[in-house]
This record gives sequence, C-alpha cells and structure tokens, in this order.
Amino acid sequence: MAPRLAIPRHPLALAGVLIATVAGAVFCALVIASFAGLFENPYAGLVIFIAIPALFVLGLLLIPAGVWLDRRRLRRDPSASSDYPVLDFRIQQVRRTALLITALTAVNLVILLLAGYGSLHWMESPSFCGQVCHTPMHPQFAAWQAGPHNRIACVSCHIGEGPSGFVHAKLNGVRQLVEVATNSYPRPIPPGAHMPEGAQAKTCSSCHSPSTRHVGDQVRVVREYADDAENSETRTILQMYLGPGSPSGRNIHWHADPSIRIEYVSTDAANETIPLVRVTNAAGQVKEYVTDGTAPAAIAGGTRRTMGCIDCHNTVGHPIAPTPEMAVDRAIGAGLISRQIPNARREAVRLISADYPTQDEGAAAIERELRKIFTPQDGVDQQSVERSVAAVRDLYRQSVFPPMKVKFGTYPTNRGHSSSTGCFRCHDGSHTAKDGSIINDDCEYCHKEIAQ
Repeated sequence: MAPRLAIPRHPLALAGVLIATVAGAVFCALVIASFAGLFENPYAGLVIFIAIPALFVLGLLLIPAGVWLDRRRLRRDPSASSDYPVLDFRIQQVRRTALLITALTAVNLVILLLAGYGSLHWMESPSFCGQVCHTPMHPQFAAWQAGPHNRIACVSCHIGEGPSGFVHAKLNGVRQLVEVATNSYPRPIPPGAHMPEGAQAKTCSSCHSPSTRHVGDQVRVVREYADDAENSETRTILQMYLGPGSPSGRNIHWHADPSIRIEYVSTDAANETIPLVRVTNAAGQVKEYVTDGTAPAAIAGGTRRTMGCIDCHNTVGHPIAPTPEMAVDRAIGAGLISRQIPNARREAVRLISADYPTQDEGAAAIERELRKIFTPQDGVDQQSVERSVAAVRDLYRQSVFPPMKVKFGTYPTNRGHSSSTGCFRCHDGSHTAKDGSIINDDCEYCHKEIAQ
C-alpha cells in the first residue's frame, strides 16, 4: 500500500487548523458584507480588519507550532507513530496534498494582504479617527463634521508628503495609541499647528492655490446682536483685500505666494509670541524683522517655522467658535435662532457659557431652560421656538466637551484678530528691520470699513 501524508495529530496543530479556517471564512464573509454596506458601526472595522485577522494569524502560527511539538514527540518515542510524511512526488496522494497545501497557502496570503490593506484603509478613515478613539478626539470630530471640510479625510491634512511624513504619522499614532490605552492623553488635545511642516500643503494648495485663484476683494458682513429684548443688530461691512486682483494693490494672501518665503521664530507652544520674522522676496532679497528689546538668546531658544496656510487658518479643519457670543451671533445671523424671541441672544449666551458636569447634562439643561423662557413669550410661534432651542443646544454640543476640558476659546483662531492676537502676532508695529522699516499694523492695510 502506498504511503500517505499524515495530518499532524497534535492538539495544538488541530486547533490552529480550526481557528485559521473559521477565521478565514468569517473574514471573507464580513468583508463582502462590509463592501455591501451592511455595517455602519465605526467599531465594525476594528472587528473585521483587526480582531478577525489577528485570530487568523494566530491559527496559522499554531499549525507549525503543533507540527514541531509532534515531531519532537516522535523523536523522543519513534514507536509512537509510524505514519510519518513521505515527500515522494511519484505518489499521487503526495502530489494532491502538496497542491492542496500550495493552494491554501496562496489563499492565506490573499487573506492577509486583504486584511492588511483593509486595516490600513480603515485606520485612515474619519470614523476611526473620531469615533473609535471617541473621548480624546470627540471635540475634533464633532467640529470637523460641522465645518466646511467635512468631506475631506483626516489623513489628507494630517499626514505629510513622502515616506518621512507617513512614518512620522504612524509613529505618532503609536504614541497616541499608548496614551489612549493608559488613559494618559492630554486634555485638551494640542492644536493641529504642531503637525509637521508640509502636512497641509498638498491638500490646501490643490483647491486654494494663490497662483490659480485670483479672488480679488470680497465683502464681509459682520453681524452682532445686543442683549436687549429686541436682539438689536449692528452690522459692520468690510472690504477684504484677499487676492492679487484687488484694486487696492494689497493682498492678504501675499503670505501664501509660492515665490515668497516667510519664516518666523515662536517662543511659546501656541505660536502666539513671535519675536522674529524673516522674509525672502521673489528676487531672493532677505529682510529680518525683530521685536523691540528681544534678546538673541530668546530667538536662539525659540522654534523656527516656515509660514503656511494653517499659521492663519489654524482652526479651519476643526472650527470651534472662539466665544459664545460669536457663536450665537452667527446663528442668529443665519436665521437658526429667531430674533423674534425676546432676549434670545442674552439667554442663549448665558446658558451655553455655564459649566455643566457632562455634555449630555449640559444639553438637557439648556433645552429645558430655553423652553421655560421661550415658550411663554407672546407672539412667538412654536416652530420658531423649536428651531431656536435646537440651534442653541447644537452650538453647545459642537463647542463644549467637559471630559476633554474643551470649551469656547480653547482653540483660538488666528484668522483675524477680533477674539485673539491673530494677525497682531506679527502686525503689531513693533517688528522692525535694520533699515528702520516695520511690519505694517494699519487696519486698512488688509481691509477697510464700508460706510452704510
């Protein structure tokens, strides 16, 4: 009778075969279901592309471990089994078994490659970034969903170009994973300005290139409301000198001109204190502006950076209102909160400015109090009340996150100067070059107010 290949009979190898087979079958089924759109839970990717493949790999590793233990047992006691594999390809059964093993190995490799690609793709998705790490990234995820870039994936801005950017991002991700596992992550999460230089260039410039978008001037209307019963409106109309097409000859986005290089030194983590600015113009001429009384040691000990989009637009990806007043004013101006409700602005600001133990308790308290105040008002229809209550509650949910110590003003915006230093970090009139020229601090250098 021709000898036959024997399947290792060690329990560990048999367990490995069983685990790998079941995990492989389950993985294939779940991947098909995922592609069919049957899963909406953000944790589904954790099971499909991490947990199941991990079991599959474990099963594959148990098989050779069982084979090794079985062979060690046979070496110690050869009489324990006489059915030892014979690799004689003249035997039909050996050829069939070898072909089967080769086919299964190919299938295993396909499963592993698919799992690896799927896990990488899933871990780069916004749902992974914002929902799996729910508590740490909840503020950023909520603000991103309500912001203008909610169709752009996190990795498009948070991973720099080239292999170095990818490696930096993944090493940073490992650190964050350890912090989440040990509950040692910072509260609040530091702002995105600490990302590596160039991380946003490939995304920002693809849509907002200053060399291809001659936006010229734009008119901006700033609406503010008083804390009186009528919610009285005050309008400020500004003509913004945004692009090279401005009749004024001025250009706010001159800073982003690719032919211009602006470097600066900051001496604090938030990049709010900037004692030195170095400008290289299109002709290659260099001029340095230094604040009065700055010691050389302070500049040497600072952090040198090249100015990019996010130095001004630092909250564009995760816009959280800098003040409760500004948040409510924008909502009233957009018609989300009705001006017909007496004292709507005052009460909305008061309630979203208060401290609450948790976000859910805060949202519930705000809704409860607003209904008590708004509903009895004469001449106010219920539809306006419902819309206004929902808008105020949403303003709070989008801006205040007690577990992460995030609230209005936690992440100040540098786009402008009405709620933070912003433009005046450099345009303060105290940055002077050796030839006596200064960085202009005239308000009308960037915009002018239009009379009404």
